[in-house]
Formats: sequence, structure tokens, C-alpha cells
Amino acid sequence: MDLNLLWFILIAVLFTGFFFLEGFDYGVGMLLPFMSREDRARRAVINTIGPVWDGNEVWMVTAGGALFAAFPRWYAALFSGLYIPLTLLLLALIARGVSFEFRSKHPDPRWRGLWDRAIFFGSLVPAILWGVAVSSWARGLPLDAAGHPTTALLPLLDPFALLGVVTATLVFALHGALFLGLKLGGALSTRARALAWRLWPFALAAALSYAISAYFQVPARALAGLAWGLSGGALLALAGVGVAIKRARDGWAFILTALTIVAATAAFFASLFPLALPSTISPAHHLDIYNAAASAHTLTVMSWVALVLVPVVLVYQSWTYWVFRQRLTADSELEY
Repeated sequence: MDLNLLWFILIAVLFTGFFFLEGFDYGVGMLLPFMSREDRARRAVINTIGPVWDGNEVWMVTAGGALFAAFPRWYAALFSGLYIPLTLLLLALIARGVSFEFRSKHPDPRWRGLWDRAIFFGSLVPAILWGVAVSSWARGLPLDAAGHPTTALLPLLDPFALLGVVTATLVFALHGALFLGLKLGGALSTRARALAWRLWPFALAAALSYAISAYFQVPARALAGLAWGLSGGALLALAGVGVAIKRARDGWAFILTALTIVAATAAFFASLFPLALPSTISPAHHLDIYNAAASAHTLTVMSWVALVLVPVVLVYQSWTYWVFRQRLTADSELEY
């Protein structure tokens, strides 16, 4: 395995970790208004992700940084071609992060309601925009011979991308509902399970429709067979979520949505390989893991740094989840 392939895999792993971890953060934020109207109950919902949401976002920052360092032409073309949706995503995440900190600074219900709405939209908008970004990325962007994209937001919003929006939003909401079912106790946990049961058939129908649409929209590449196998596995896992919810197996239901997201993200990167960013103008303009890569020396140095630091980060984040593993209720001591 050469370093170009290694870093393509590592970037895929970083995005997979991000979508798995931040996916239930988005889901919790989107479901906040539907969990309860009572302030302490909403505080309990927010506290389920309070100690971990910022750590989960680090996966996105790390993925972007690794992309910049390992594949600078890929980074430049992708972030330029998706500049508007990614900028809107960043603004939404800033609003959400501020909301977590400011919500409890004043007891006025109107004040808290304002920040609750910011949490909702700060979670919904990124889910929507990732649906657009991933769909456009999978098909490719109009790259010229120099690897420069020429596109705007509205051309990206075609039926395939909109179907990606619906799928991402519903799957993340389902993932968040199942996470709340695990992290909350009492009536709030029951409410979360009920929301998960209602969301599941719509998420499954959307995911199946998106997979069928992707078959016609995304060109077959070197690992097309693997990509479709992973896609099938994602759909099977998502189908199994309904069985787990029906049998009140909360842990298994959450694991299955996690497997759905992991398999779907792996399928996405497998569908790209060996390309990094396809061009819809001409195959000669494709960016692949070789013509978009940094120098061999840069990749070597990065590999040694990653070998040392990645295990440390994984251990620390695992420890964080272990420390904050207890269930919460509206009667819990809520300090966050």
C-alpha cells in the first residue's frame, strides 16, 4: 500500500467517524423541539450531547485539515466548488455552538426559546447541506483542465441532491432519536423511542430511493462492486433498525443506525476510488489520489504524526464517552 492510498483511506475513516458521531448530534438538535416543551426536559436533551458535541466536530476539522495537507488540489477544488453550501454549514455550526453556551445564561423563556430554535436550525441546516455536498461530490463537479470548478449553489440542487438532503436529514434524525433513547430515562426515553419508530419507515424509504437513484446518477468506477455491496449492507442494517425498535432493543437499534452510516460513507468513498473528485466536463480533468496529492515527503511526515496522535485522540474520546455514560432525566442535576 503506497502513501497516497493510505491517506485516501485515512480521510475516508475521518469522514466516517465524523458522520457517525456528529450524525446523532444533528439528530438530537433537530428533535429538541419535539421531545418536550418543558425547560428542564429540554435541558436534559441538550445535556446528552453537551460534553461531547465539540469533540465530535473535531473529526470534521481533522478531515478537512488532512485533506488540505495530503491532497491540496482535491481540497482546493472541493471547497471552491462547494463554497456556498460549506460556508452556510459553517455559519449554522457557529450558531449551534453559541446556542449551547448561551441558552442557560438567562431564565427568560423567550431567551431560551430563541436559542432552542438556533440549536434546531443549527442542526437541520448542516444535515441538509451535507446531503447536497455528498451527492454533488459523488457525481462530480465541473472541473476545467486546471482543476478549477465552475458552479454555484442552485445548479447543485437537482432532484438527486434533494433526495440526498431528505435521506441525510431523516437518517441523522433517526440516529439522534435512538441515541436519546439510550441516554435518557423515564418519559423522555419513551418519547425518543416513539419518535424513532415514526422516523424509521421514512428513513428506510428515502435511503432505498436514494440508492436506486445513485445507481443511475453516479458513474461506475474501479470499486463499483464493493460500493454497491456496502450500500446493500447499509440498507439491510437500516431495515434491521425497525426490528430492534419493535423488540425494545435500544442498543442494537443504535448500533444498526451507526452501521448504516459507516457502511454508507464507506460506499461513498469506494464509489469514488481511485478518483478524489470527478470532473463532469471531461475524464481528462478528473482529480485522482495521485495528481491531487502532496509530495511524498509531506505524506511521509504526516503518516508518522498520525501514527502517534490518532491513537491518543481515540483513547481520549473513548474515555470521555465512558465518563459521561450515565442516563439523564428531567430530574437529574443539570449543570451544563
